[in-house]
Amino acid sequence: MLTKRIVPCLDIKNGRTVKGVNFVNLRDAGDPVELAAAYSEQGADELVFLDITATGDGRKTTAELVEKVAEKVNIPFTVGGGIKSVDDVYTLLHRGADKISINSWAVKEPKVLNELAAQFGSQCVVLAVDAKKINGQWKVHLVGGKVPTEIDLFDWVQEAESRGAGEILFTSMDHDGSKNGFANEALSKISELVNIPVIASGGAGNIQHFADTFIHGKADAALAASVFHFKEIEIPVLKQELKNKGIAIRI
Repeated sequence: MLTKRIVPCLDIKNGRTVKGVNFVNLRDAGDPVELAAAYSEQGADELVFLDITATGDGRKTTAELVEKVAEKVNIPFTVGGGIKSVDDVYTLLHRGADKISINSWAVKEPKVLNELAAQFGSQCVVLAVDAKKINGQWKVHLVGGKVPTEIDLFDWVQEAESRGAGEILFTSMDHDGSKNGFANEALSKISELVNIPVIASGGAGNIQHFADTFIHGKADAALAASVFHFKEIEIPVLKQELKNKGIAIRI
């Protein structure tokens, strides 16, 4: 059985780690290089670095900061935000990223998923999907959640897989920062529709929420930010508790 993964997320703005609620009201959460080093030492399985304002600002992800973080971690490291070209991908991988995460670019030009999978391998391509429930339908949003689309979440993840995406990072905008638990109903449906790993994001508030998303949401990995940044949950404690609940996890 594949072990479930615990994935801290560094949301970056102006070179600092930040965290908000429902994608707004951001507050400072510390130095990303220091946090990355700490999470790597504490036993995190992977790390995600998202330059959350890069797309909206029309700029690229800060490659220098990516390199500094990469030097401090010995776990798989995914980078996203403002990626708009194959050259951007090359740069980030060269600076130390193991995988890249794309959202807006993939929605606007779906064929890039085919191109990136062919060039770098599907294992390197993570499709990030920010979605919100509108009139009972899950709709994909772009540019850090600011731009709604008419694209159905479940149709999009299936298309992305068919085009070569190797992993789905699904963030429920309604659950983001709420600490009320992950969107397990939607996650479960995504997991049933695709054969690639699904990362749950948005809503972690306590240890039971992680257990629930692995059991009921059928997620392969759980991503969280504020509960780790502000030391509300310690990763070693979380992992031991999950193991005690019978969940396959790497200690």
